[in-house]
Amino acid sequence: MDDVWKVLAGNLAAVALIVSIWTHLSYRFYQLPPKLRCAGLGVTMGLAAIASMLLSVRFDVGVIFDLRLAIIESAAVFGGPGAALITAIMAAGFRLYLGGAGVAPGLTAIALVFVLGSSLWFFAGRKPLSNAPSILSAAVLAGCLSIAVLALLPAAEFQRAVDQVGLPIVVLNFATTAAIGFFLAYFRRFTLERDILYAALTQAPDYHYVKDLKHRFVVANLNVARHNGRMRSSEMVGLTDHDLAPKERAEQLMAVEADVMRTGQALDHFEEFLIEEGKPPRWYSTSKVPLRSRQGDMVGLAGVTVDITEKKLLEQELRSSRNVMAQAMAEMSDGLAMFGPDGRIVFCNEQYRELFPKSAYARKEGAHITEIVRAAVRNGERQDLPIDLDEDNIQAAGQTLFINKDEVIPLTDGRWLSLRTRVTEDQHVLAIVSDITAMKEAELSLKSFAERMKGLAETDALTGLANRRSFDEALLQEFEKAKKTGQPLAVLLIDVDRFKAYNDRYGHLAGDECLKAVAGAIAAAARRSGDIAARFGGEEFAVLLPNTDCESAVAIADKMRTCIRELCIPHEGSEYGFVTASLGATVFTRESAVNNAAELVGRADLGLYQAKDAGRDRVGLQRLDDERARKSARPR
Repeated sequence: MDDVWKVLAGNLAAVALIVSIWTHLSYRFYQLPPKLRCAGLGVTMGLAAIASMLLSVRFDVGVIFDLRLAIIESAAVFGGPGAALITAIMAAGFRLYLGGAGVAPGLTAIALVFVLGSSLWFFAGRKPLSNAPSILSAAVLAGCLSIAVLALLPAAEFQRAVDQVGLPIVVLNFATTAAIGFFLAYFRRFTLERDILYAALTQAPDYHYVKDLKHRFVVANLNVARHNGRMRSSEMVGLTDHDLAPKERAEQLMAVEADVMRTGQALDHFEEFLIEEGKPPRWYSTSKVPLRSRQGDMVGLAGVTVDITEKKLLEQELRSSRNVMAQAMAEMSDGLAMFGPDGRIVFCNEQYRELFPKSAYARKEGAHITEIVRAAVRNGERQDLPIDLDEDNIQAAGQTLFINKDEVIPLTDGRWLSLRTRVTEDQHVLAIVSDITAMKEAELSLKSFAERMKGLAETDALTGLANRRSFDEALLQEFEKAKKTGQPLAVLLIDVDRFKAYNDRYGHLAGDECLKAVAGAIAAAARRSGDIAARFGGEEFAVLLPNTDCESAVAIADKMRTCIRELCIPHEGSEYGFVTASLGATVFTRESAVNNAAELVGRADLGLYQAKDAGRDRVGLQRLDDERARKSARPR
């Protein structure tokens, strides 16, 4: 018995080695079309099956046991019918070559596993099984098939085979399928993650690169390659700055990188102006960070260089064209102010002051941001700044100037302003203020309209109660909540007695008025914040009572019945002479044998049927633990 375990364990090791070799080769030959990759997996699994048969357990003359069934099934569920067919053909051919008394059962088992494995592939949506439950399910199937195919042996040999090799065959086939599945799934995730990272790095819009400890490029994106006269990113691998730049420039760059790797301190946004041979002058901002392994060892550095020429030119133009910009600001509709690094206004247009009339006197060139905040607080200009704001909070509000932000400011005069602040590279702050009062009022009006529409969508137009749709949604939520918390949940169904006769006698308009009155009586009895009263349909109403036990539910139901009766609405077609209602009640508890919310309503409907059958104008309680409860709805 120990020999069987050892041989099959060796089988598993050989299979794992072959599959591992395939995954590494497939990663290298990623450019192969899908059909060739599928064929490659099939051939790999076929070789694994042949290796398994070479290392098989010799059970009897011409009868061998191995892991080929798990391998064929794995080829099907992880590679598809194409890969499985190749594997099955190779395995069947080699089994024919080996010959012996077990050829026929062996070929039958191969065909059977191929069909079942391919069926599982199609059942899974024609894609490889990748999550743990599906992989383990396939592994369980392999284990079951490995013992089931023993029935193909003659009857005299079946029981002996089960006793001698049954357990090892089941366990090792299960383990083989699970190992192949988890390994292939892991390798697919690993390959995808690596491809995503590689694509993100190589296709990024700026100049991205990674270097090793010897300053050699390990990865560089296409921008870096083209900047250095290469057509592909791969052509940069292994090169250093000595291969790409003049000696002096290369030594300068490598010295900076050596300092980053020696100290572990990143180079952050280092700006430089470069004039390179054959290229126009450009401004660049470079950041370089040291890279460490999971053990904390330095392994290289990553760098990103951004072309900031356009920004630099814009800044120069801004500084040289201040007068032109001031004129433009005077003509614009928005308010604009520029603050210096010290928090004082460098310049602002008249519109900026006009938008803040109560603090306009403080908004002038040379004024500090805290002086402006004090003026706004003192004059009660902004709703979001109380007039008793202390000095510490005024200073804190002033510091928010140096944060890029978009905010909406409500003023005490009813206007709304949009304030956008942007911090420049030299720590100047550009503030743009727009009057958005009309837009804000439209937004609030639209929101109010949306709320009204939502209320209409959830309310019954005639009675003012919740409609059927709202009740169904609330029922589902409360039912799931009751299942989790164990709190009781009561459902009441109310039906106006002899309502058709009422409509026939008094007319539909009177019928509508009757339903309104009944709805008011129901709503008056269901007054807790969590209770939901709804028109269920026609003359039927439903009430949802969270956290309500049987005794309380019956009491509330009886109160509703009494309130409806006390309306004293004349009804000649009723045996009582006035409008009455019958109620059905049921309560869901932790012990209730109810599977869904619809069944809970059905039980309340049975209670309503009991009340009708007992003479109307009463409450029928349907207990959920009553074995006589029927699941069918009452007849109408």
